[in-house]
Amino acid sequence: MDYSELVTFLDSELDNKNFSRISEKLPNDFLNAFNHGDFPAWVEALHALPDLTPDSWDLQDTVRIGSASQCNDEQRQKLKETLLKIHPWRKGPFELFGLQMNTEWRSDWKWDRLKEQIAPLENRTVLDVGCGNGYHCWRMAGAGARFVLGVDSHLLFTMQYWAIRHFLKTPPVFVAPLALEDLPTELKAFDSVFSMGVLYHRRSPFDHLYGLKDCLRPGGELVLETLVIEGEKGMTLVPQGRYARMPNVWFLPSCDTLHEWLEKAGFKNIRLINVGYTSPEEQRTTDWMTFESLPEALDLKNPSVTIEGYPAPMRAIFVAEKP
Repeated sequence: MDYSELVTFLDSELDNKNFSRISEKLPNDFLNAFNHGDFPAWVEALHALPDLTPDSWDLQDTVRIGSASQCNDEQRQKLKETLLKIHPWRKGPFELFGLQMNTEWRSDWKWDRLKEQIAPLENRTVLDVGCGNGYHCWRMAGAGARFVLGVDSHLLFTMQYWAIRHFLKTPPVFVAPLALEDLPTELKAFDSVFSMGVLYHRRSPFDHLYGLKDCLRPGGELVLETLVIEGEKGMTLVPQGRYARMPNVWFLPSCDTLHEWLEKAGFKNIRLINVGYTSPEEQRTTDWMTFESLPEALDLKNPSVTIEGYPAPMRAIFVAEKP
């Protein structure tokens, strides 16, 4: 859990000097920087991970590290027990030395929807805002990105990233316990910025869009994925109370409304590349996330609506360019 390698990369390996400003926001003493009650147990779990060096890995078609022949069943079971000490695992799936980590989300499905529709990531610098445990960051590296930084304010997800990085240290992929608001203003550095599953959690969607644009270099690309509703331009759902059991959902625009928001925030070449309902096969309870998930958030008699009576979760992916 040492960010010195990231600091070196930011300060000396990247062309835009603005990258070095991010170093000032990183925790200097990771072990003593956080007061979360579960933090000591998470650290203990990371220290208990076996010292295995993968004989191969694949980040293009999946996130696979090592091969099954490097572990026996007993070792894999112990590895699983250790990784479950930093539960719940929401984004994935991962495969570690033959251990199948069947996470809550089939995040690979989301990646498949967008990977052919965005600017090629080869040799690009990439920021993933609200990255969770970094699953998509690894896929971005697999697509050829020169440097990937994921930020997420949930400390648990950062610990899960470090569990994966324990076994795969080669690609320039880093996840830091930061929010978008923690990054330096007027960064203007990244070639691509992703925000997936974040906008509806923001009380001010325009502040979020402007913050994302602020991180992009001129000509850089935004990839935005969020909950939407069916409807005309100007329509937005503002849930009263919870939405699909989630307490922190503020705005669900129609696709035409979101297109208008992106225009108003100053983006150009805006394209809707995918829209569709989330299925219970894509988000569900598993051994790696044992709490309630999407099936419990839908009306049993009418799964086209949530238990609160709102339209069931539908997600859209937009790409847009900073002038």
